[in-house]
Amino acid sequence: MGPQLVNSDYSDEAREKGNEIEVPTPSAVSVIDVVPAPTAPSPADRNEATVKVPLNYWREAPFYLTNKDMAEVMDGTVPMIMGEAVKSLAEDINKTIYLEAYKGTYNFVGTPGTTPFGSSDAEGRDARNLLYNARCLFRDLMLVLDTDADANAGGLDIFQRADASGSSETLETGRIGMKRNFSWYYDQDMPSHTAGTGTGYLVNQANVAIGDTTVIVDAGTGTILEGDIFTVAGDSQTYVVKSFASNVVTFAPAAKTAFADNAAITIKGDHAINLAFQRNAIALAMRPPSNAMLQQLERELSLRTLTMTDPISGIPLKLTVRGEYERIRWGVSALWGTKPVREECIVRIAG
Repeated sequence: MGPQLVNSDYSDEAREKGNEIEVPTPSAVSVIDVVPAPTAPSPADRNEATVKVPLNYWREAPFYLTNKDMAEVMDGTVPMIMGEAVKSLAEDINKTIYLEAYKGTYNFVGTPGTTPFGSSDAEGRDARNLLYNARCLFRDLMLVLDTDADANAGGLDIFQRADASGSSETLETGRIGMKRNFSWYYDQDMPSHTAGTGTGYLVNQANVAIGDTTVIVDAGTGTILEGDIFTVAGDSQTYVVKSFASNVVTFAPAAKTAFADNAAITIKGDHAINLAFQRNAIALAMRPPSNAMLQQLERELSLRTLTMTDPISGIPLKLTVRGEYERIRWGVSALWGTKPVREECIVRIAG
């Protein structure tokens, strides 16, 4: 499901050589007064930012069939096994999308250890409010839940009752569909976050200013891990840990307030991951699996290859068939990278 919900429109960039691609992110356009004159005023310079997405996932789903298998299997068995291989690889891609996305996400709603949507859709409303305040695009908003959160949400009266939701779709199909400007989905591959055991940490500097992205800490015990969510006393913003070493926490977003010396740092506990996001906030780049030079080499090595697109997920795949001693090796592979490119337009909903 994930590849269909995020921005994967980077096929041209992915064709370029290199182990990463640069994904453009839009910059703001200034508004100026219109003053009639012989010549039009020059617009302000625009500094388009880019985010580098490494193509760091290269994986395969292989299987063998012996010559005896090939002689004995019933028609349709090979396509069935192939379908399972494609499914496994697509699920692996799906997992990496949500894993990479949540680790950089600092917007946070919900209660760790408590499945959301137990009595209302408050977590969805809070997530939507954060996205709106971040000035994310109001279209293509996705809300992806794990199965427990989806079960809760699907049982809410405001979604089930036709007089409240305007539709009987949820009651009839179990799908929530489009509600509160979100397209609601569930996914069995949503990750969970095991938080660090850090406790008792305090800010250990008096000069943390608005805009800083590091803070020195002391007095605490236990671990602080990448992806941990923390708050600082006196500041309502939630922050995500990018790294922690030598008592220095690197975090995002940049500090919204000046942290007071000795202010207490509180780390959120273990939680299941649900995500609300605008489609363009997460990039998925997939490199086409072959080229002319590689195809020639494969022919010389007596390999048989075929490029194909999974009709369900839309991801490009490569099938390689290699003859061995009395057996044939089949493998479905893909090369991809995924990364949040607009972290302000993603919200982590704890479960």
